[in-house]
Amino acid sequence: MLDHDLKEQLRAYLERVTHPIELVASLDDSAASQELLALLRDIESLSPQVSLRTNGTEPRKPSFAIHRTGTDVGVRFAGIPLGHEFTSLVLALLQVGGHPPKVAAEVIEQVRNLEGEYVFETFMSLSCHSCPDTVQALNLMSVLNPNIKHIAIDGALFQDEVNERQVMAVPTVLLNGLPFDQGRMTIEQIAARLDSNATQRDAERLNAKAPFEVLVVGGGPAGAAAAIYSARKGIRTGVAAERFGGQVLDTMAIENFISVSYTEGPKLAASLEQHVREYDVDLMNLQRAEQLIPAQEEGGLIEVRLAGGASLKAKTVIVSTGARWRNMNVPGEQEYRNKGVTYCPHCDGPLFKGKRVAVIGGGNSGVEAAIDLAGIVDHVTLLEFDSKLRADEVLQRKLRSLSNVTVIVSAQTTEVLGDGGKVTGLAYTDRHNGESQRVALEGVFVQIGLLPNTDWLKGTLKLSPRGEIEVDARGETSVPGVFAAGDATTTPYKQIVIAMGEGAKAALSAFDYLIRLPVAEVEEAAA
Repeated sequence: MLDHDLKEQLRAYLERVTHPIELVASLDDSAASQELLALLRDIESLSPQVSLRTNGTEPRKPSFAIHRTGTDVGVRFAGIPLGHEFTSLVLALLQVGGHPPKVAAEVIEQVRNLEGEYVFETFMSLSCHSCPDTVQALNLMSVLNPNIKHIAIDGALFQDEVNERQVMAVPTVLLNGLPFDQGRMTIEQIAARLDSNATQRDAERLNAKAPFEVLVVGGGPAGAAAAIYSARKGIRTGVAAERFGGQVLDTMAIENFISVSYTEGPKLAASLEQHVREYDVDLMNLQRAEQLIPAQEEGGLIEVRLAGGASLKAKTVIVSTGARWRNMNVPGEQEYRNKGVTYCPHCDGPLFKGKRVAVIGGGNSGVEAAIDLAGIVDHVTLLEFDSKLRADEVLQRKLRSLSNVTVIVSAQTTEVLGDGGKVTGLAYTDRHNGESQRVALEGVFVQIGLLPNTDWLKGTLKLSPRGEIEVDARGETSVPGVFAAGDATTTPYKQIVIAMGEGAKAALSAFDYLIRLPVAEVEEAAA
């Protein structure tokens, strides 16, 4: 099942297991069950600490549990956790086997102290790069707290259950049989949701922090670069980010990051965070900025108010809040979001296997999505508002070679249709003749660009008509002491490498601003 190199890597990992673990498989006569059995036998053969039995009673087959022998500590998988979920499998083996997790001590204590009974089910797909974070977070929580149970379910393998429970996006998490949340989640986020006092404690902790010399708001490539460049100057630096990594976490293949021929978004985001943590940076994750209050006088403190009720103060602020997927803003889009309307073909594509879907958008992202989906779904209809596709010609040639793709240009999407529970079709207007048309389908993948995350800055900073923060060549905004970088700004070409450069430049500009302030002002602000 596993090749030689992978076996040797896994063997080395399993040497860290300190408590015996037992694999308990629930199987039937299917080919998938035989594949899972081969995988589990390989794992058993790699460590004397691992045993296997095949008399499990889990109703989902194939599935298996990983138990710490003699205890009720364990996690479960329904499916064969390969692809992006192989790392989740390895971590589950180690953590159930007693290897300590790389999580802050206060988070571990918070999870252990959660009261109540929690049964989580996570529907994921093996091609989803957002799913492992959620699966790994809930697996670890089930290891730390015996009152928490979790099973990760491969939606592509259990299509009947996906259809019955109307799961149309991954990861989808259910708690005690009811919807809990969708999308990438960290252990800190989930624990905060379950801990009713977490918000108040967090606000008190943040309010007590001394003013920063540089406060970076946003944790994507621009924010990470700004933090590193600031910290290297030896000045007090903080980062407040809603989710560290930003939009990079939702990016699959990255092939234009100079000197790195190929990487994936989550991997790059993890590297960015690791690099930032090598410096004396106060990284405050899960913090959404809601208001920027300029200094009352030149050289005074700038205040950033956060969603949880806390506020942070700083001598300078670098805004790098990035951008988000643009919505179509048509009737039915929000009603059927994650019920057929989705924005990630890599994550959610497997859930639409054998079905009819539409892709909205004829740029590179839209055409790439259509190409990817064509290998999974029954038929793809690509709709483009313009009179021609805007994607690179090499992508268009590939698209035209696919027999199960229909391209419709000059099409203005007007409504997402559904039956109240899920998407059933799409309505559009033919811009050539004004006629209304309908397409019967089960999924809509929206790929029409980005919107800057700057709503919280309206009326404070000067924004462009597109909502981008207006910056000069130094990254300065319209407010003294406030700088900006990355996809939230008017800097053209929204690329990772450009965002990093702009973040570094903004940090250097902030430092230059600080050293030019009168000494008395700097000392007073830092007091």
